[in-house]
Amino acid sequence: MSDAQPSPVDGASAAPAEGNRTFLAVLINTAAANVTTSFLWFALTFWVYLETRSVLATGIVGGAYMLLLAVFAMVFGSIVDRHRKHRVMVFSGLVTLTAFLVAGALWLAFPEAALLDLGGPWFWLFSGIILAGAVVENMRNIALSTTVTLLVPVERHANANGLVGTVQGLAFVVTSVFSGLSVGFLGMGWTLAIAIGLTLVALMHLLTIRIPEERPAAGGEPGPMVDIRGAVRAVRAAPGLFALIIFSTFNNLIGGVYMALMDPYGLELFRIEIGGRVYDAEVWGIVLAVSATGFIIGGGLVAKFGLGRNPIRTMLWIVIAMGVLGAVFTLRDWWWLYGIGIWVYMALIPPVEAAEQTVIQKVVPFTTQGRVFGFAAAFESAAAPVTSFLIAPIAEFAIIPYMEGSEGRATWGWLLGDGQSRGIALVFVFAGLVMVIAASLAFVTRSYRILSQQYRTAEVNADVAEHLTDHVDDGADDASPPVEMPEAASRGMRGSAPTPVSEEPRD
Repeated sequence: MSDAQPSPVDGASAAPAEGNRTFLAVLINTAAANVTTSFLWFALTFWVYLETRSVLATGIVGGAYMLLLAVFAMVFGSIVDRHRKHRVMVFSGLVTLTAFLVAGALWLAFPEAALLDLGGPWFWLFSGIILAGAVVENMRNIALSTTVTLLVPVERHANANGLVGTVQGLAFVVTSVFSGLSVGFLGMGWTLAIAIGLTLVALMHLLTIRIPEERPAAGGEPGPMVDIRGAVRAVRAAPGLFALIIFSTFNNLIGGVYMALMDPYGLELFRIEIGGRVYDAEVWGIVLAVSATGFIIGGGLVAKFGLGRNPIRTMLWIVIAMGVLGAVFTLRDWWWLYGIGIWVYMALIPPVEAAEQTVIQKVVPFTTQGRVFGFAAAFESAAAPVTSFLIAPIAEFAIIPYMEGSEGRATWGWLLGDGQSRGIALVFVFAGLVMVIAASLAFVTRSYRILSQQYRTAEVNADVAEHLTDHVDDGADDASPPVEMPEAASRGMRGSAPTPVSEEPRD
């Protein structure tokens, strides 16, 4: 990351002040919505594990979230391309609020014991409705990624994506602390009520924001709700991009291991008994909040310095570092080792995510970015639940009992020592090593060389932000007629005939 992104200069390459303010308003509002859904999501995970002590249950809940996101990501991407981004965000907020209200009604209608019965239907219905609301809220994140292209000059995309990571880190800090404290001191019922109130506040604030955007061309054309062919054509139009998505997908396969096992490990390691009362969710929530400042540092560094001249190379080196870290931060059940490891791991997440977003925002025309982001999210999100669903039962019924027995201790004691949750530690070690090998091999692929070259030369969105943000009007109605745009900006291509993906003939 030694090569900093160029700073904005006066003239055509500088983002108009109104465009910057609009982007920041959208960013803050999306962060607030993310805080709310993450607050309830973390609380649900803590509540389920603490009440059932089942790694399998938390693994299924976490995997279901990612699976639903994968199933609907393509739908979200198509919706983003066919509608104004502000309307997409409002729709997402309304659906999420409705889902949380239904979950609240279930909480009032049934006793807590019934909602915690893993063998009964109400646990799965209650959890599923909360997860559905959280998944639909992710539609806003796809829309947010496209607003970077819409409102920010191309040379500042990496910095804007880093700012997204910084704000999300701040949100994670707040979420981690208050989810644990809320579940520990208020219970799940009041936690759900708080989430409903915050969702309503974020939605009301969103209605005051105006995003300057012409009516999307794809919105006036007939087409399927899930435009898979259009997304595939858009991905194939950028050689090497599919390989990047595949690599991120594989990386998420490893991420599913951490998603399934990190919370159970932390809840056991940071379990404190004071005055006859056990504090686990509260302490683990505080630990996550402190370690989440790594998000802020990592995102802040990207916002300040960018990702260098080749974000793909930067991403691969960071993934290697993540793999090494994942293999060592549970070698002993030392709370400080795990805490520091999580902090560093979280600091590395924003640049990895920003790198992929920055590449897509530069090499994919604005008119098809929603479908490409949805396509990428579908693949990448589908990976994590695969390992989450697989590793949770394997860990609970095979690896953890094996490591608690004499044979496991004799075989791996030299590496992992003695202590609690040594089975989870063994899984982390192998997952980290696989991540290191995969990222190292990616450097020698042809796709890496092709996409790196294309990133350096692509100009498909070079003038979108400059032309579009000239039309910002804080008092304009989102439903007003579309603004006129220069031809190059309207098609997202500089100096070429308009060929939006959605206009190509369908079979």
